[in-house]
Amino acid sequence: MNSLNIIGAGRVGQTLGRLWTAADVFEVRSVLARSAASAQVAVGVIGAGQAAPNLAALPEADVWMLSVPDAQITPTAQALAALTAPAGTVRPALAFHCSGALGSDVLAPLRMAGWQVASAHPLLSFARPELAATQFAGSPCALEGDAIALAALEAVFTPIGGQCFTLSAQDKLLYHAGAVLATNFLPVLQDLAEQLWQRTGMPVELARQMRATLLQNAVNNIVGLGPQAALTGPAARGDTDLVTRQTQAVAAWNPDAGAAYAALSQLASQLARRKPG
Repeated sequence: MNSLNIIGAGRVGQTLGRLWTAADVFEVRSVLARSAASAQVAVGVIGAGQAAPNLAALPEADVWMLSVPDAQITPTAQALAALTAPAGTVRPALAFHCSGALGSDVLAPLRMAGWQVASAHPLLSFARPELAATQFAGSPCALEGDAIALAALEAVFTPIGGQCFTLSAQDKLLYHAGAVLATNFLPVLQDLAEQLWQRTGMPVELARQMRATLLQNAVNNIVGLGPQAALTGPAARGDTDLVTRQTQAVAAWNPDAGAAYAALSQLASQLARRKPG
């Protein structure tokens, strides 16, 4: 069994570590987080490994996962490269990060030190590690980087249910933007809808019920029919006068929401007119 060190044990690191441990894919050796307390919590969620006090204290491992925030990936790679043999104490291995928007080039300090590097982004909303672990099976996993690293990562993501595919580094921004549109903005839109309903007098509990009815029905229609066939509303039926009046009303309530309503209505109109493909 290959060994794994986890640097940055947030929700992604905890979820993947937990899944790999349960599936006997990796021996998790050590976990490094922002604080010793956070690392210890992560070890508990993962169910394996030891909390490390700092980067230099991490033991040797076959694979190193950098699940740190995007801005910290290159500095972490630089620090790890400085520890790499022969000048340091760490032998070159395989390292990957979990950013959806950045390519493996941000790990260039490690590549120059002889490491195999890659990026691996599971397309899943990691709201809570225990929940995400139950939802992971079937998730697309976008891989990009060195050929040897790609083969190794596919071999460890597949056993936990990852659906792996490769993409180029220059396409990662667009790929990740698609993920943001599909997942991150849905809570924002739902919150705006509930604010508008409550603003007009709908009881709070009734507005919240819509999360489990109206929203769920919309999702079911998208899954069952596809986005175009599931589209409804004034923009879909070409009622431009109503779209204009509603845009003005929403903008008077919240200018940013009004601008979003106008832009989304325009995109909805384009989708409605698109020839089915």
